[in-house]
Amino acid sequence: MPFLIKKVGIDLGTANTLVFVYGKGIVLNEPSVVAVAMPENKVLAVGNEAKVMIGRTPDSIVAYRPMKDGVIADYRVTEAMLRYFIGKAVGKWNLLKPDVLVSVPAGVTSNERRSVVEAAIKAGAKNAFVVKEPVLAAIGAGIPIHEPRGHMVVDIGGGTTDAAVISLGGIVSSMSVKVAGNKIDQAIADYVKKQFNLAIGDSTAEDIKIAIGSAIPLDEELSMTIKGRDFISGLPRSLEIHTNDVVKAVEGELRDIVKSIKQVLHNTPPELAADIIEQGIIMTGGGSLLRNFSVLVSRSTGVPTSVAKDALYCVAKGTGIALEHLDIYKRSIVAKR
Repeated sequence: MPFLIKKVGIDLGTANTLVFVYGKGIVLNEPSVVAVAMPENKVLAVGNEAKVMIGRTPDSIVAYRPMKDGVIADYRVTEAMLRYFIGKAVGKWNLLKPDVLVSVPAGVTSNERRSVVEAAIKAGAKNAFVVKEPVLAAIGAGIPIHEPRGHMVVDIGGGTTDAAVISLGGIVSSMSVKVAGNKIDQAIADYVKKQFNLAIGDSTAEDIKIAIGSAIPLDEELSMTIKGRDFISGLPRSLEIHTNDVVKAVEGELRDIVKSIKQVLHNTPPELAADIIEQGIIMTGGGSLLRNFSVLVSRSTGVPTSVAKDALYCVAKGTGIALEHLDIYKRSIVAKR
């Protein structure tokens, strides 16, 4: 007997896409990358298989991310990617078209929201719903969002950082900035290029961030050896890089993120601001895992800050919980086309 999957939640990110299947949990976590053969305009690979190809393809094949800053940059390719992820999650024996719930950044326009819904329907969804990421992140982090109290969530993904204050199930004040994990990686690559005359790729920059990165300088620095191409000789070269180099490299990007958090706090009604000081700011998303990021936010805002448990999976978990209780969340957060 085929397993009937009726509900699928998708955390459609700039860097990674996570798929949550009702009753099974998170079944898929793959990069939001598609490889396209240019002459025949055909999708060759999606997800993990396509990510391996980035920076390593011949001219006839292009591997790229169809999501930019959390929204659809290439509609046709995003639809193909969604079809692949939905198909992989539900399996080819599933008899019913599932209801699909997709996350979108807080600052998304109605047109962008419509294009996500249409892409999901064309990719095989029976009904498509979209929910703003901070709300899903809050639900996934276990925050009781229906209380008449202020809760602040900062979701730092690959393309966007969403900061929002939530009360009674809705967003009271929010801001979405296009500075997040990818911009931080880019800043590291630019710094290495400027300081050490070494060209490195995006994945090396990301490895540096994860292995030795920090938001504030450390007394006991970590270090790692990186390899790249020397700008002057054009030949391969390796060098050692330290944590405080990374701190210098990313300070501008982190300043922009902190500025957006302060702006949201500034626009928050006083009663809710009092709640936030009491309960603190919760950080979610892969970007929040940068060492000491919560310390930097806490120092800059004066509000206690902590990183949610399973920060990477909060939005995906939130889609699952929202799907389970669609009737409760329909009123406050779910927009159908």
